[in-house]
Amino acid sequence: MNSRAHSLLQREFQEFKDNNYNGILAFPVSEDMMEWTAVIEGLQDTIWHGIFFQLTINFTPEYNVVPPVVTFRTIPFHPNVDKHTGRPCIDFLDSPDKWSPCYSLSSILLTLQVMLSNPVLKNPVNLEAAQILIKDESMYRLIVLRLFHKPLQLENESSESSKDTDKSIRSFKVSFDDYYKTWSEIATSKATEYHRNSMFKDPNFIGQYYKWRKMELKHSKEWRLK
Repeated sequence: MNSRAHSLLQREFQEFKDNNYNGILAFPVSEDMMEWTAVIEGLQDTIWHGIFFQLTINFTPEYNVVPPVVTFRTIPFHPNVDKHTGRPCIDFLDSPDKWSPCYSLSSILLTLQVMLSNPVLKNPVNLEAAQILIKDESMYRLIVLRLFHKPLQLENESSESSKDTDKSIRSFKVSFDDYYKTWSEIATSKATEYHRNSMFKDPNFIGQYYKWRKMELKHSKEWRLK
């Protein structure tokens, strides 16, 4: 494939390999490079540091004229992340009018890293998170730290399970232990836990990982386990 989007994404992939961004890992998972997986860690000296979030990024052939679709697979309890869909509320991702071809995947992920510790409380998409943060910041911090061990994982939920979820979290006026128990158990399946791992601190590992991914995409049949 020699489309403009494909060429741009190849260039961005090389950028990731060259720059080794702190706390950010991203790589394509499809041969046409239209789907990527990313992992971001919260910034140092914040409550999110040491917590790793998996995301999927879906591009279209119109990239970078239009923004990609970014989704948290490990959903943070955050005012600016939809608790049902995992979609972050970022103006340039939500509105094509505010998108600029100057943005790249690295700038998107860096923005999300900053967003975690700098929530925007105007028009939040997660009202429960926003209300708790406004009312009691210490309580919000405790919830985030406790939920690190059982983060909410996005799955293809049935309409019935979605109704149960809405019912479970309609009110946050409960004790901390009850709230934590309710929030951490509403997922249809358990999240993959991204604990701090020494391999993320090793630049040699990240460089080698990108080599593995490139070989896997080039020789997908030989690498596919049966």
